[in-house]
Amino acid sequence: MSHVGVGPRAVMRSVAFLTAGVLAVPALAGCSSEDPSGKPLAAQDVAAAARARVADGGTLRWAVDSVPDTLNAFQSDADATTARVAQAVLPSLYRMDERGRPVRNPDYLESAKVVETEPKQVVVYKLNQQAVWSDGREIGAADFAAQWRALSGKDTAYWTARNAGYDRIEKIERGANDLEVKVTFDRPYADWKSLFTPLYPKEVTGTPDAFNDGARRGIEVTAGPFTVKKVDTKADEVVLTGNPRWWGEPAKLDKIVLRAVPRDERVSELVAGELDLAEIDPDTAEQVARAAAPRDAGTGTPLMGPDGTPAPGSGASALPGPQGGSAARALRSWAIANGSDEEAAEEEILAREKRRKAEAKAERRRKALSGFEVRKSLEPAYTQLALNGAEGPLADERVRRAVARALDREKLAEAVLKPLGLPAEPVGSHLALSGQPAYADGSGALGEQDAKEARALLADAGWVPGGPVKKSEDGEKAAGAEKSEDDEDGKKSDGGDEGTYIVGEDGKDGEGTDGKNKDDGEGGREEGEDTGGTDQESGEKHSSGKNTAQGGVPGAYAPKGTAAPAGAAAAPVAKDGKALTLRFVLPSGPGSQALRTVADRISDMLEKIGIGTEITKVPDESYFKDHVASGEYDLALYSWPASAFPATDARPIYAKPVPAADGSLNVAQNYTRVGTDQVDQLFDQAMGTLDEDKARDLLRKADSRIWAAAGSVPLYQRPQLVAARENLANAGAFGFETPVYEDMGFLKKGARGAEASASPAR
Repeated sequence: MSHVGVGPRAVMRSVAFLTAGVLAVPALAGCSSEDPSGKPLAAQDVAAAARARVADGGTLRWAVDSVPDTLNAFQSDADATTARVAQAVLPSLYRMDERGRPVRNPDYLESAKVVETEPKQVVVYKLNQQAVWSDGREIGAADFAAQWRALSGKDTAYWTARNAGYDRIEKIERGANDLEVKVTFDRPYADWKSLFTPLYPKEVTGTPDAFNDGARRGIEVTAGPFTVKKVDTKADEVVLTGNPRWWGEPAKLDKIVLRAVPRDERVSELVAGELDLAEIDPDTAEQVARAAAPRDAGTGTPLMGPDGTPAPGSGASALPGPQGGSAARALRSWAIANGSDEEAAEEEILAREKRRKAEAKAERRRKALSGFEVRKSLEPAYTQLALNGAEGPLADERVRRAVARALDREKLAEAVLKPLGLPAEPVGSHLALSGQPAYADGSGALGEQDAKEARALLADAGWVPGGPVKKSEDGEKAAGAEKSEDDEDGKKSDGGDEGTYIVGEDGKDGEGTDGKNKDDGEGGREEGEDTGGTDQESGEKHSSGKNTAQGGVPGAYAPKGTAAPAGAAAAPVAKDGKALTLRFVLPSGPGSQALRTVADRISDMLEKIGIGTEITKVPDESYFKDHVASGEYDLALYSWPASAFPATDARPIYAKPVPAADGSLNVAQNYTRVGTDQVDQLFDQAMGTLDEDKARDLLRKADSRIWAAAGSVPLYQRPQLVAARENLANAGAFGFETPVYEDMGFLKKGARGAEASASPAR
């Protein structure tokens, strides 16, 4: 799975994803005191419309991040587009509802029940009588058995990404008839509903060769409302067309074209009319919103602001005087008659003509974008701060806990969400999001933000304020991750966007470049505020304008025991002659600005307890593989998707690393390298009980232990922002819910407003 999107559930947690959206719909009602799982903070936003209001036919052009390297969702290089294709063309026995819970998909399943628990767990699936593959063959036990053998892990010839759950199956048999499948487990498995979604035909999973290579560039046999027509790597698109053997509600669209379009090019493609649906960044969202701003019904001109000028961003000219053709000649005559020479008049004409063309271009752009709207929800994913506990200062739990307790998570959420009017609620669980059954705020196991307690934890670990710092022969003076040779001069050798700068070790006075005190009393800068000369995009080291001299504080010395001003940076802490400076690695791409904003605020908060940060920005393509996954960082920001099956999907993320046979450390997906035996045991118990209430309680206990270990700190739920053509129905920001591909389409003429707002008919 790509690290910039959510892949199929089978591999969705194989790696993290990085980009951070910044918009969402307003929060729903808060959690009740009786149910700690609460409600989702945002509903999906898809312009829901009844099927009767949706026209038959048409092509949906949908921007995706990439043409996938494989259409086999169970391979390690599957990505978000793989998942999207699988949802449209293959059976999903269970779908996700609006609360992120699995619900039976009646198009494929009449029922699925645990019919025995002793001596073995047995599940019987009763399939929809009409369910057939596109070649006419009935979906049945042979397909289930082939997928089990491929994913069980017993045959290493299959190149699988994971085998969780399938490795607990003992056998698969035909039931009472061809429409029944009987699955017997050798060990109890709570997350049995996670299996066989997506379900591939036996033609794909029956042999290692077919599994490894047969479904990489196409799937010949499908069983969804759509089928794969072609994967065109030259045109960078995947084309899906209607499945003539589909037995459910017929697809409204004739075709779905998934086009690979880089994020920074999507606004141009929208303007050019080449896309109908695309996830977008905040800047593009603002342009779409401006284009849809109210205009005078009679003239079509933008409504005026309170000062009589055109509405901001409207593209209307505020320049007086005539423009174009004969008006230009009149302007020349007027200018000469009023004392201007002919050359000055010509310059004025050229300048006005240039402005006129720019305004005309802006107006064309506005008109093109006015046919779109922004649909917003919160992704089923959260952004976290990861602390690498493998070595260095963060190997000490006291230091990790100090870092975690220095963070004001509410203010970090506000930094991303509040400026946009969004619910700034920190995520309280590593294993679920608000509204999901396993969700409960377990952060109390760590403790609330408290700078005094954080400094006490550092002191207990031997890190004392104002301690002496010794320079080694190579000039290294800070504890923390080793720098690569490329980072030695604080800037990558290619001179690009990547680079390093240090917060907390500039030795300057307590004022910013404008001569004003930089203290804001809230542990962070407001967005857009002067950062004291740090070039956010180049990464060059500039003064942050803060006092971090060893043992010093801003201004004159006060009597001993006098409290420092609120928000003031603390004296840097040191131990064994080394200052505590942590290497903070971030992606440098344009879509990661929100992460960098959050990182700056985290650095400010850590500086107030005496911890410095060395911020290094690296290319997006190497960020995860070469830094996070390989452990070349102290602090990092990345996101995990939430799962409906946390006992299965979250265990490899938080499991205690174990030594491998070759002497290396097998971390699975636990890139913080922090884990405990107790957490592993709680996961195993939750995975092995069929009592849903007991499993939920075990998961909440596991989450509390994860909080206490302070290997990672959940911050905020990621927003989802989508530009959609105004007349496109049942598509957009899906939130928790699985898309219903057969209901997507363009509204019939005249189907607007309340008529189009009904829930889709199913």
